[in-house]
Amino acid sequence: MQIWVDADACPNPVKEILFRASRRVKVPITLVANQPLITPPSPLIKAIQVASGFDVADNYIVQQARANDLVITADIPLAAEVIEKGAHVINPRGERYTANNIRQRLNMRDFMEEMRATGQVTGGPPPFGPNEKQAFANALDRLLAKHHHMPQ
Repeated sequence: MQIWVDADACPNPVKEILFRASRRVKVPITLVANQPLITPPSPLIKAIQVASGFDVADNYIVQQARANDLVITADIPLAAEVIEKGAHVINPRGERYTANNIRQRLNMRDFMEEMRATGQVTGGPPPFGPNEKQAFANALDRLLAKHHHMPQ
């Protein structure tokens, strides 16, 4: 298992949880962004800076991700593409995207985009706080326990 992080919009507390999990279960993590990233020194953690541009980081992750890898992203179209490849997806708020719920998430995303475009809905998601951080940590732990062999 490899963990891929759509790192441009990933909250720092989520990255810190991922760095600790990488050390604990010895799973490699690659953060992908179109800006420079600072990561802790570890042979298991690397950062890839891709060119600026729409969906460049997403496309890189789609090309690299394999079945049973884990992708961390709030980007629903990216989630849909890697789920098709057999990858697991958790968003930074701890929600799992699966083959069973991704179509509904895509439809809701498109609907909300339409509502924002017409001015009927403004604003974005609520702020990222301790509850979201805990939900992410719990979802990550459950997935790693189920899909990654823990070292003894």
